[in-house]
Amino acid sequence: MSEAAAGDDAVSSKPEFSRAYRLYVLIVLTAVYTFNFVDRQIMGILAPAIQKDLGLSDSQLGILIGFAFAVLYTTVGIPIARLADRTNRVNIVAISLAAWSGFTALCGLAQNFTQLALARVGVGIGEAGGSPPSHSLISDLYPKEKRAGALAVYALGIPIGVTLAYLGGGWIVQNFDWRTTFLALGIPGVLFALLFKLTVREPTRGGTEEVGAQDAFKGLKIAEPVGLVEKVLRQMTLVLPKKAAASTFAELATLWRAAKHLLSIPSYRAIVIGLTAGSFASYATAGWIIAFFGRSHPDYAMINVFFWLGIINGTAYVLGVFVGGNLVDRLAIKNKSAYGWVPVTALALNVPFFLGAMWINDPVWSLVLWWPSHLLTGFYLGPCFALAQTLAPVSIRALSTAIFFFILNMIALGFGPTYVGFLSDILASGGMDSERSLRIALSSVIIAGLISIGGFVYLAKKLPADWKKATGEKPS
Repeated sequence: MSEAAAGDDAVSSKPEFSRAYRLYVLIVLTAVYTFNFVDRQIMGILAPAIQKDLGLSDSQLGILIGFAFAVLYTTVGIPIARLADRTNRVNIVAISLAAWSGFTALCGLAQNFTQLALARVGVGIGEAGGSPPSHSLISDLYPKEKRAGALAVYALGIPIGVTLAYLGGGWIVQNFDWRTTFLALGIPGVLFALLFKLTVREPTRGGTEEVGAQDAFKGLKIAEPVGLVEKVLRQMTLVLPKKAAASTFAELATLWRAAKHLLSIPSYRAIVIGLTAGSFASYATAGWIIAFFGRSHPDYAMINVFFWLGIINGTAYVLGVFVGGNLVDRLAIKNKSAYGWVPVTALALNVPFFLGAMWINDPVWSLVLWWPSHLLTGFYLGPCFALAQTLAPVSIRALSTAIFFFILNMIALGFGPTYVGFLSDILASGGMDSERSLRIALSSVIIAGLISIGGFVYLAKKLPADWKKATGEKPS
């Protein structure tokens, strides 16, 4: 085994690009992430129409919203991120955007559950190449002191995408049908991928780090296995030709060591716990909120639900994501524990608003309570995205995002909506009406929110020491 010496090449601290260009790239990447969440969220919005047209059960619908998308989105993301850590990230983002947008359009042509599930798998494969290289690009444009704010702006793609899905998708499905909606949302993404490729340049990797920054993974080439896992990986590759076996083993062993290194950092584990549990509740709720209003408030016009949920996401959630990231950037100057305590405070305050929105019988008041709930839910995204980059060595930053996205999305996106669908069916099979069964199933995700709070408390306690190890700065 041979490893590159620590602290290979010093990089210049002088900004590589102008402030205007960096802002442009951040806005364009945010737009790409917006397409990501429009295409991801639209399935939940169209769920009642698809369910009626194709005759699907709640369990099948839960699979389409969650597991069918997440299963390859999570697994393919890791090799794509590894590729992004060594090759042109701009190309990867552009190709991925074109791919997932194309498969979104194909969803509109599906004639049954199987065809729609396969198209959703295609969307998931495409979206796997979106965030990891985007996070890495942003980290090479903005220094760590401004990274939470920059990645909070990038994370605005979530609420903006959800808003456009509710407003645009809701309007299209009210005036046309669910198939037209998929086509109308997929085709523009293919065109935007071309614009992205033509106007964004690849920055120098690690260009925002201090001179002499340490990176034990830069140039790492593993020839001999160390430990049981690597020995198993070696045996698995022996069926390949000699050269292919050696390179495949080296790549798998590097992935294993990188994952082991990142997950050995207490603060990184805390991010995974907090973000995964919080996202479990968010994805479960977002996937079923339209069906919830349709069953619990059937006399309230669905076009109003689309409109107001769009406005809520476009104001409250946007504000929460933006304020959360920038607030942490300011507070963390004096105390790095702010990365944990800000999300803890926001999530704790959210509990009564969430439960109130789920159980109040007036649809208008339910929507009113969703506003502060969405505001507070957005606070943790920017800080988590930023820490996943700052705690990771430069040469595995895309992989760092892919690893926590693998865990997050397999559990949260894969099983959040699916869990609600199955629990709703189980409760209904026991004699409960479908309205109450779905309300109880959705309310139960508050448990995941409490687990998320625990993860961020752990982060607040562990981060000062981990920050010093990762950056060389004194803890504060």
